[in-house]
Amino acid sequence: MRHQLLFRFLDKVARTGSIRRAAEELAITPSALNRRILSLEAELGEELFERHATGVRLNTAGEIFLHHVRGQISDLERVRSQIADLSGMRRGHVDIACTPELVRFFMPGQLQKYRTRYPAVTFSVFQLERGEAELSLIDHTCDIAVVFEPLKLAEFQTVLSIKQQVYCIMGINHPLAKKDKLRLYECTEYPLMLPHKPRGVRQVLDAAAAKVNMVLEPVVESNSLGLLQTLAHGSDALSFTISINIQPLLEASGFTAVPMDEADVAGGFIFAGHLRGRSLPVAAARFLEDISRELGEKYG
Repeated sequence: MRHQLLFRFLDKVARTGSIRRAAEELAITPSALNRRILSLEAELGEELFERHATGVRLNTAGEIFLHHVRGQISDLERVRSQIADLSGMRRGHVDIACTPELVRFFMPGQLQKYRTRYPAVTFSVFQLERGEAELSLIDHTCDIAVVFEPLKLAEFQTVLSIKQQVYCIMGINHPLAKKDKLRLYECTEYPLMLPHKPRGVRQVLDAAAAKVNMVLEPVVESNSLGLLQTLAHGSDALSFTISINIQPLLEASGFTAVPMDEADVAGGFIFAGHLRGRSLPVAAARFLEDISRELGEKYG
């Protein structure tokens, strides 16, 4: 256990790139933290960091050792969770990577349901872009990831994948509001509010436009899906979302949603999973089971 504390110190220095900043976050003095790092390097017989004027950076030996360290930290969390589970207690901490399409409506409900049953479990939720979410599993920043249209699946152990249709969001009095479904060319006749690349919804829309030699030209781009949908309210502008967000949006007065014709916009997939080959802590494994069951029941 004593080494686990040192491992966490090392991980913090690597993430911040600075002994001073890491010491501030760890609430110890920089000199004490530096002595710990020097002692570890002496024990290993290798330097782990390149030291320069603006901070520190892992060298090759440091990268190898840190990979081991992060594995040790995640394994300890898994063991702690399993031990707590033996006594009937549901304890532990779950780190979740989530792309923006899942953060606003879906994830809050899942967290509330789980914490109602297991109030001793704590969570950290990281809103990340696709690609970043998958990488957070590899470096053990996160235990599980829920991603719309992931970029990298080689190290991703998929527990569930669910198809999602793309919907066009608009005010209830919009000229297109009475349509049963929309063609992409119809949408381009109105101001478009689109998420920044590489958001999954944007990727799906751009891919659909490219198939017919069309380029989408938004009047507003943002990394805030809530902002884009608000701008579409009470105007002739259009925004877009996926199936999982439709019901909460429709419950907000003044919005309507029309599905995009799948002949134009094929939609995309939500993937839920974890790092391939990793045994998850009990709390993380059960939470992943819960959200996978919820997604499967609603959209499977």
